[in-house]
Amino acid sequence: MNTNEPLAERLRPKTLDDYVSQKHLVGKDGALTLHIKQGLIPSMIFWGPPGTGKTTLANIIATESGRPFYALSAINSGVKDIRDVIDKAKQSGGLFTTKNPILFIDEIHRFSKSQQDSLLQAVEKGWITLIGATTENPSFEVISALLSRCQVYILNAFDKTDLELLLERAIKIDEYLSKKSIKIKETNALLRLSGGDARKLLNIFELIVNSFDSNNIEITDEDVLQKIHNNTVHYDKTGEQHYDIISAFIKSIRGSDPNAAVYWLARMIEGGEDVKFIARRLLICASEDIGNANPTALVIANNTFQAVTAIGYPESRIILSQCATYLACSPKSNAVYVAIGNAQQLVKQTGDLSVPLEIRNAPTKLMKELGYGDNYKYAHNYENNFANQEFLPDEIKNTKLYDPANNVRENAHREFLKTRWKDKYGY
Repeated sequence: MNTNEPLAERLRPKTLDDYVSQKHLVGKDGALTLHIKQGLIPSMIFWGPPGTGKTTLANIIATESGRPFYALSAINSGVKDIRDVIDKAKQSGGLFTTKNPILFIDEIHRFSKSQQDSLLQAVEKGWITLIGATTENPSFEVISALLSRCQVYILNAFDKTDLELLLERAIKIDEYLSKKSIKIKETNALLRLSGGDARKLLNIFELIVNSFDSNNIEITDEDVLQKIHNNTVHYDKTGEQHYDIISAFIKSIRGSDPNAAVYWLARMIEGGEDVKFIARRLLICASEDIGNANPTALVIANNTFQAVTAIGYPESRIILSQCATYLACSPKSNAVYVAIGNAQQLVKQTGDLSVPLEIRNAPTKLMKELGYGDNYKYAHNYENNFANQEFLPDEIKNTKLYDPANNVRENAHREFLKTRWKDKYGY
């Protein structure tokens, strides 16, 4: 056994039976389980935090479906590497067999547009089955043409039960650790420092075990915190602090505290956080927490995202600071966030209700004969550009989903809606 190999690598599962967590994907009724059993593997993107088993799952899929497996990292691979793999895949059968090779690309979000473009034909023709792994939202980082050809599966951070199971397995089955008498008296510190990252948990655990001189080991929270104190980075942009600090940042903006907002922003900047990650969260905040209370907030946040994407550090810190303080000082409203949530819940409850005939499109003669668009009132032909008519399906008519908040701009929305829909929606 090579004890220089990290514990996380020594324990990497080889089969689905050994794979921990992600039951929504590979459990008994998981979204991927049937695909894997049948060997019919679609091209896909795995999206999730570090240490959640993306690479491991790709390897297992290749093994259990009996496919050749090629792996590239977007950090050190280019178009030539992609073409070399595609050429090998075409020579091995590709289009003419269901056993086309799997090409796994780690950190696919780091590929440029041209690099991603070079995958399109091979995926579309079936020469390869692509499995990409990313910690970033693929909607932002993967080109739409490639994304449309792939299924996106979300991998979740490991929960407490999963992480404790990994520790038990490590003690029991690892050739090196199993020779020791190890008792974990407390797990809170180990779990907290791992941040749901299985790889990080196992590597911290191995570090703790190796710090003891004796083979009889009892591990407490105090041991963990003391022994790894000097090995803990100030800001881990892929671990727990990544999520805790961005949470503090957004909550400071939501709470209208620009001082706290720029402090947490500085923590992320000093830790080397991705400027686009920060800017995306500002974009979301501008709509979720400010919305129509100040629509300009979304414009500024979007401009911020475009600007920092083009500029990068160090100048981006100024633009991010301007945006963060502006959002913090804006009036707050979550009315649009609540409205779409209410609407989605209503759709789930009521299903696919029919569009009222009078507001359907009628591009053909048959549709016109069937009454599509009959009695539709063109608003601009009426006083104040308003005609009182029904736009919701009959089954849910008079349902109010958007309720403007109490602020200057949305009070104006409410007054406007009162003049139109007071009797219908009760504004």
